[in-house]
Amino acid sequence: MPPIDGVLETALYVRDLDRSVAFFAETLGRPLLMRNARMAALDAGRRSVLLLFVAGGSADDMATPGGIIPGHDGSGRLHMAFAIAAVDYDPWQCHLTEQGIAITSEVRWPGGGRSLYFTDPDGHVLELATPGLWPVY
Repeated sequence: MPPIDGVLETALYVRDLDRSVAFFAETLGRPLLMRNARMAALDAGRRSVLLLFVAGGSADDMATPGGIIPGHDGSGRLHMAFAIAAVDYDPWQCHLTEQGIAITSEVRWPGGGRSLYFTDPDGHVLELATPGLWPVY
């Protein structure tokens, strides 16, 4: 079987695109790559892109000059994790607290990794995780 080289994109579905872009760009420092009325793309680090779609706005197929993008959507409290260095755990914790972001949970994993959990403005569960969380990370 041909190899897979990681996850390139992950998507969250949001109620207010302006608010979510501001949260991820300003609060988490993720550079905006592109934006239109339907969605925004932000650099999620290491060749990974976070796509923010207006909830319900991408449920139908979309024709582009290069082909059709199949419709997709999601609902409920979705989850995603950003990889961080172990040395950056405490600085991230301080930064989130200074920004008024409540830490909802912290986990110390058996492999030595640590995770900080918090939510975005839509209630999605976000995680900052250090190496040692998974055998591959």
